[in-house]
Amino acid sequence: MTDKPPRTPIPMVVIGGYLGTGKTTVLNRLLTDTQGRRVAVLVNDFGEINIDAAMIRARSDDVIQLENGCVCCSIGDKLVQALADIGEREERPDLLVIEASGVSDPMRIAQVGMLDSAYRLNAIVVTADVSRLGENLNDPLVGDMVRQQLSAATAVILTKCDLVSEEGVLESTEVVKHMASRAAIFRAEHGAIPLSVFVDAPPLEATPQPRGSDLTAHDGRWKKQSTNASLHSSITSFAYRTTGRFHKQQLRQVLRELPAGTLRAKGIVQVHGKERAQEFHVVGGRVRVGDAQVAEVADVVEVFESVLVFIGCLTAADEAQGRSGLDAARH
Repeated sequence: MTDKPPRTPIPMVVIGGYLGTGKTTVLNRLLTDTQGRRVAVLVNDFGEINIDAAMIRARSDDVIQLENGCVCCSIGDKLVQALADIGEREERPDLLVIEASGVSDPMRIAQVGMLDSAYRLNAIVVTADVSRLGENLNDPLVGDMVRQQLSAATAVILTKCDLVSEEGVLESTEVVKHMASRAAIFRAEHGAIPLSVFVDAPPLEATPQPRGSDLTAHDGRWKKQSTNASLHSSITSFAYRTTGRFHKQQLRQVLRELPAGTLRAKGIVQVHGKERAQEFHVVGGRVRVGDAQVAEVADVVEVFESVLVFIGCLTAADEAQGRSGLDAARH
């Protein structure tokens, strides 16, 4: 019997955030505009009746419930089994989204998922209710948990911005930047954020937005607004191609020090001392490198060529810094 060829990992996104910050709203908006992708959802609610799953099931027929507890502790075994079941499907989803309970650590959930080779982490999305952010952070019972959730994020979604002043939103943004220094930060209206936060997808509008522009979501589309540009930068990407070989440790260092706002990076590279091309993925400063599959190399790059792609809220200066670091890692 011949072994089955390796399958492409399923992109995985964890949505976290404290109780009532809008996780389910963000997830429901995602499910209304998947652009034809098959999305499986794992939902955990803290209690015997999973209300979130009931709300989400109206928009997706692939919802798996994990009831009665924090997804990363009391029902950890159920999470592992659910992940294994999805990964073994003949027709697997194009994206797996795990909505964590409001009292769980999204980083620990992501770590459980990353132990299964059937998955590749695409993002840890954490929602933050700006109308209650200060209250939650100062709460002696939940403050540390909220800080831990935010520190794990690769993308933070500011919710309920309409309930506070513009000055209050800006103050909350600075607080979040301090706690989630590497994360891309978005302001959501009614839960709408770019699909690119979850998967590699074009912007919602066909017309590309200018770099560094200040945009806000409205009815599933993006419009210009006159607020501070730090609240939202358009998601951009750039590619780096070379026929040169990289020094592995120097490349790792460059990838660990990508600019704040980088959602993810990926690529297939040639490195010194390795005959086989290396595949890498970066999410939130976490670098994963391993031998690339021959079929994937043939689909993406020419022989002996390296191709790297970077996605996020990146400025022209960020791109120039990234290219300079990559050039140096080849010498």
